[in-house]
Amino acid sequence: MLYVVLGPPTAGKSTWVLQRATTYDIVIDYDRLAVALTGTGAHGHNHPSQLTAVVKKVRRAAIDAAVGYADQVDVYVIHSKPGIDAMRRYQGLGAQIVVVDPGRDVVMARCKAERPWQLQVAVAEWYDRGLGAMYQRYSTPRVDEVECATSRRW
Repeated sequence: MLYVVLGPPTAGKSTWVLQRATTYDIVIDYDRLAVALTGTGAHGHNHPSQLTAVVKKVRRAAIDAAVGYADQVDVYVIHSKPGIDAMRRYQGLGAQIVVVDPGRDVVMARCKAERPWQLQVAVAEWYDRGLGAMYQRYSTPRVDEVECATSRRW
C-alpha cells in the first residue's frame, strides 16, 4: 500500500510512519535523505540550496521507483505540503492520504523548541491557508477515521 503522509513541520509525520513501518517497508522522508546525502550526516532543517536541489531530485526518483513496489510492501512518502499535481498523481496511484495534525498550538510550540525560526513561517502558512482542509479533497474513502491522537486519516 502507498501511504502519503502530510502535515505541517513538527506535526509528527516521521513519528507516525516509524510507529507503523516494518523492516522491509520503504520510507521516503526528505529530512532523512538530506542527512544521508551530507558528508558528515549533519542534522537540522536549514539546508543549503545545493543540498535542497539534490534532495528534491533524489526524493522524486525514489518515489517513482518505490510506487512500483507498493503492492508488495508498504511505501510511506512523507510530503509535508505537496502541490495539486502531486496530489492528483498520488490519488491516481491509489494512495491513502494521512494528515498528521495535532493542532496549531502544539505544532508551533514544537517548532519553536526544535526547528530553525524560518519553519515557524511555514507552520503559520499551513494553518492560515487551510492546507489540511484542502488535502481532504484528495481523501481515500477506504481509510479509517482517527487512528491516533496526533493524526487524522482521510
